[in-house]
Amino acid sequence: MPQPRQLLRERGHEHGKVTSVELFFDLVFVFAVTQLSHTLLEHFTVLGAFKTLLLTLGVWWVWIYTSWVTNWLDPEKIPTRLLLLVLMLAGLILSASIPEAWEQRAKSFACAYVFMQVGRSAYFLWAVAGNALMVANFQRILTWLSVSALFWLAGAWLEDWRLPLWGAALAIEFVSPSLGFFVPGLGRSSTRDWEVEGHHLSERCGLFVIIALGESILVTGATFAKHEWDMAGIAAFLVAFIGSLAMWWIYFDTAADSGSERIARSDDPGRLARVTYTYIHLAIVAGIILSAVGDEFLLAHPLGHSAIETVVAVCGGAAIYLVGNSLFKLSISGRFPYSHLAGFVALAIVAACSNLLPPLALAALTTAILLGVAAWDARRNRGWEPLNVEGPAAETH
Repeated sequence: MPQPRQLLRERGHEHGKVTSVELFFDLVFVFAVTQLSHTLLEHFTVLGAFKTLLLTLGVWWVWIYTSWVTNWLDPEKIPTRLLLLVLMLAGLILSASIPEAWEQRAKSFACAYVFMQVGRSAYFLWAVAGNALMVANFQRILTWLSVSALFWLAGAWLEDWRLPLWGAALAIEFVSPSLGFFVPGLGRSSTRDWEVEGHHLSERCGLFVIIALGESILVTGATFAKHEWDMAGIAAFLVAFIGSLAMWWIYFDTAADSGSERIARSDDPGRLARVTYTYIHLAIVAGIILSAVGDEFLLAHPLGHSAIETVVAVCGGAAIYLVGNSLFKLSISGRFPYSHLAGFVALAIVAACSNLLPPLALAALTTAILLGVAAWDARRNRGWEPLNVEGPAAETH
């Protein structure tokens, strides 16, 4: 078995490629995203949405923390490859538990989650033994995750306190990176000490966006297959599909690839990567998941009155997606994309008029707005280069 220091990635563009075992690991999260969207669809209330949001946060933290670990450790080395395969099994249990995570499968969800978060961090400490900066960093991370683990496990066994305890656990994990994982006696981690392979992290997060968009397309196809293929159903199918294409275009036209270039130019790549990928991408993924639920509502009832849940899912999902993308582009370029602001305003107008529109018209207008944002960006982005300055969003955390 290699010595611990030999488990680190070599630096450089070629060594920053996403490996096949990472792609294999991601298959579990295709299932997780599907479970989240179906859970939200079945519990589309204020409380149900909040609970699904907490589960989404949990799934995202497991995935993004693992992506940070493989940004530093080489997944092609056998010990780290075995780690990812073990985490896959735990992730499959976690994903299978999602529909009943707040009820009879709370213990399996919490135990799988704690195992992934704490176990992966403990492995990293072994893998980087001798590297003082990384050891100190992950001692702090492991401390924070161990504290949150107590809340996860307590919530799993105390049903009446589950919601506040799991909310507290996620709050701990959410704020800890922005606090530098400060631990009394161990100090605070500095993002300037983090060696970040921007190409790898950018590609990893782009692949998760693809996973979420892929789930949206699967929902569209599966739901369409179950309903009558009349004119309204076919039109709804086309609108939902084109909406997914517009989302893909908005994210991948130029900004997705520019993130790695921006990190390479940054004076503090760790901070930029933390804000851009750990925090901001969560809104992008959440917007896609909510939009997938909107597609289900649309395909089930394309005509008639637009129910409030349809309006929230269709317009709200697109709005959250635009907000996430605008913050992402602001972070990597230092410039706010006014196309996204215009799209957000247009979505608000459509939502305000939703009582006059059937679901098909509501979704068609929403898709037209997303296409307009994509076209505006495509025209502006030709010849665009990231600015060599710190974007305002990079100073947020």
